[in-house]
Amino acid sequence: MTSPGPAIEWQTALGNAKLCLPPCHVIRDLLSTGVCVRCIFRLSGIHDRDCYISPINESELISVLEEQNEIKCNSTTSTNCCVCLGVLCPSCVVPEKPGADLREISSVNELALLISDMVKGEQYRIDEFSLEVSLPPVITANERALRLYLKQKYEKEQWFKDSFLRDHMSVKDTLKLVLNASLENYLAVQNVETLSSSFRIRLTYSHSETSQKLQSMLPNGHDSKKRERGSRENGSSKNCNEPDASAYRVLELIEDQNFCAQFQVPPGKVDKPCQLVVACCRTPTYIGGRYLKYSRNVSQSRWIIDDERMGETSVEEIIGENVRQICQGDGYKFHSAGREDIDVRMLGSGRPFLVEVSNSRIVPSSTEIEQISDKINHTDKKLVGVKNLKLVGAEAWDLMREGEAEKQKQYAALVWISRPLNVDDVCNLTSLKDMEISQKTPIRVLHRRSPLERSKVIHWMKIEKVEGTTQYFLLHLCTQAGTYIKEFVHGDLGRTHPSIGSILGCRAEILQLDVTDVKMDYFD
Repeated sequence: MTSPGPAIEWQTALGNAKLCLPPCHVIRDLLSTGVCVRCIFRLSGIHDRDCYISPINESELISVLEEQNEIKCNSTTSTNCCVCLGVLCPSCVVPEKPGADLREISSVNELALLISDMVKGEQYRIDEFSLEVSLPPVITANERALRLYLKQKYEKEQWFKDSFLRDHMSVKDTLKLVLNASLENYLAVQNVETLSSSFRIRLTYSHSETSQKLQSMLPNGHDSKKRERGSRENGSSKNCNEPDASAYRVLELIEDQNFCAQFQVPPGKVDKPCQLVVACCRTPTYIGGRYLKYSRNVSQSRWIIDDERMGETSVEEIIGENVRQICQGDGYKFHSAGREDIDVRMLGSGRPFLVEVSNSRIVPSSTEIEQISDKINHTDKKLVGVKNLKLVGAEAWDLMREGEAEKQKQYAALVWISRPLNVDDVCNLTSLKDMEISQKTPIRVLHRRSPLERSKVIHWMKIEKVEGTTQYFLLHLCTQAGTYIKEFVHGDLGRTHPSIGSILGCRAEILQLDVTDVKMDYFD
């Protein structure tokens, strides 16, 4: 037994939805005004997708409603709906490439196929998607103009009093209803209505002719244009849709009487369709872990002074570029829980870090993440290593920032003092627990840091003697995050107090420094 075809399914669904529709004379009026069938359905509160799936012939609609075999509709609807401007027909033009000719889209399948080809052409690997739609505010104005027209003409009729327009669907929701199934079919993945999906397909519709006309009619329209122009001149990073947002706000404040005086009621017919821009993007992908830096000639981030590179390379470039290549992203940002100087090694447990990859085509699997680790850890020079590498969520950013300011860090420093180290010195230093020190911004970083005074805590210290000398020793210490260790050793001309030099009563210098532990459970 064969299943009923799409046309029969549509007629069955429409038969069930007839009770929601206004009388035939009203539908004829709407069609002759220039309202598309899909807008009639959504404004009538019809939510059944089967009513929207097929291209809808106006004569067939009237025929089904009047239960006749064939009735010709004297409709004079233009190609593009006077309310949705062709968005639901769908009728639009799409620039395939910057500067290229516009491509006309005239069916749901054609639009879905265009989007699918774009996703596959960019080589996105996805398991779900969410659909975002941006519409020009003139559509909202058109819908209101139609509502006021119907109210003026049919307010006393019972069908209008009962339910018309009370449970209607928006143009955005209707477009998603019409388009999602076709997209799911072409992309072979499921649509997610919420923004929980990391992969977004955004459809941005514009209609310059009617939008300019709307702006000229709106109160304070000139001011909104000035704000737009001013924000561009000032290099503002505000939302580029600010004029649209302003138009929506003004439309909400206009009372019906003033609206009818300023706008065409019902809305006028349009000849040109909307222009559509399709954009695909994945929200940032985060790869986190801990890094080790074995070289004293590798900076944490890329360091250029007067067009000259400082150091051999950077942790940021070694890790970030390897992650970006696997994720096939547009770019990356490197974030870490604090930083060490170029001449300081990061050993022990490693320093927590995040690589934020923008618009990655691939969210890496556990196997691909292992490939990243292996590639970094097995380079010939072995300047940098990684451990505990994994895919993490955006919450890792907040946890890392919190840990950067609040957690403890451990160090090993090679120290020289101007006199021999004795037993009392060792006992004196190791007996100090949770000692509070005061540190002014170090002289070496005053050119780029604010001149502040901070209180920090030295939790404990241990001394490891160096064989064959009494003036060199290894100082192991645990401190509050953010402590300047070099300055704690030599005192920074009294700007850090107390210091190793002031406690021992002699000159103290730090020769080498290693970070040996950064405590942060989330990255273990």
